Amino acid sequence: MKDISSAIQLIPLEHYILLCVTLFSIGLMGVLFRRNTIIILMCIELMFNSINLLVAAFSAYHSDPSGQVFVFFVMIVAAAEVAVGLSILVMMKRNVDSVDINLLNRLKW
Repeated sequence: MKDISSAIQLIPLEHYILLCVTLFSIGLMGVLFRRNTIIILMCIELMFNSINLLVAAFSAYHSDPSGQVFVFFVMIVAAAEVAVGLSILVMMKRNVDSVDINLLNRLKW
């Protein structure tokens, strides 16, 4: 465990922060401006992964394994989000014959 922490600490923490902010911003712009449901789900996953990377980097820099346990639970939530999102996507494709997010209001009762 000590070797992995020292390998991660070779890169300055500011580089991890800059990378995570960039990835999160790309994901946020994708969620706000794209209309395809699959791309929106991928952008949400990109945002989750950028947060996971930042928490893991902080955890390694402070030699605290609790951050890595938190990352594990966030990955479980992300997997559940993908399952629910894909089931909604399949329902949209069956009912509306499109995956455009603007057509989602047709799925009301």
